[in-house]
Amino acid sequence: MAGIVHFEIPTDDNERANTFYQSAFGWNLSPMQEMDYTIAITTPSDEETGRPSEPGAINGALFPRTDSLKNPILTIDVDDVDAALGQVESAGGSIVQGRDAVPGMGWYAYFKDTEGNILGLWQTDSSAGK
Repeated sequence: MAGIVHFEIPTDDNERANTFYQSAFGWNLSPMQEMDYTIAITTPSDEETGRPSEPGAINGALFPRTDSLKNPILTIDVDDVDAALGQVESAGGSIVQGRDAVPGMGWYAYFKDTEGNILGLWQTDSSAGK
């Protein structure tokens, strides 16, 4: 069963949003240098893997809002993004953004379900960190 492993919050003003989430909830926000993307650590996490150390907890990110990605997104962990996109289409959903890479970490994509919700897919690069 594929689980929810990440969330993303779109922003119109990244600096304003970072200040809000740090002040309101104490989140640790770390901009990724090579991307317009800010990692949001919301729960105690393993220092080596970055994964939450509490069962069921997830971390996320903030990113610039776009015309196609306007609302918060939940991301589902899958073994194969391309296969999952095929399953999404077979089940009546559609692809919003095909597979793309986060170098050294894995691959992601976005899809729309039959109710019009946009969700993300994540495939970890099993060779990363080796």
